Amino acid sequence: QVQLVESGGGLVQPGGSLRLSCVASTSIFSIYAMGWYRQAPGKERELVVRSTSGGNLNYADSVKGRFTISRDNAKNTVYLQMNSLKPEDTAVYYCHVHWASNMNAWGKGTLVTVSS
Repeated sequence: QVQLVESGGGLVQPGGSLRLSCVASTSIFSIYAMGWYRQAPGKERELVVRSTSGGNLNYADSVKGRFTISRDNAKNTVYLQMNSLKPEDTAVYYCHVHWASNMNAWGKGTLVTVSS
């Protein structure tokens, strides 16, 4: 069973930055897609960003220009750099990876709280 473990969440003031990490228990070299999703209190889970091996990159309008997804194959890690954070970015953030073998996995989430 492949596992994804997120980290990097925490409390940050508005305008601040955080970098979330998602470490996979297996190689991410041959992934089909990677993404970050979030769920705010009382709301449904929503897409933050999704990137595919075919070059498709989709950011939610609310985070465009502020968030960036990246990966380090050597560390089996997917990142989400979040800048200019706003209170409305407060949520539990989840990592999702879909391998070319059709295997996929979700992390358990990391909480991001943006508040002064």
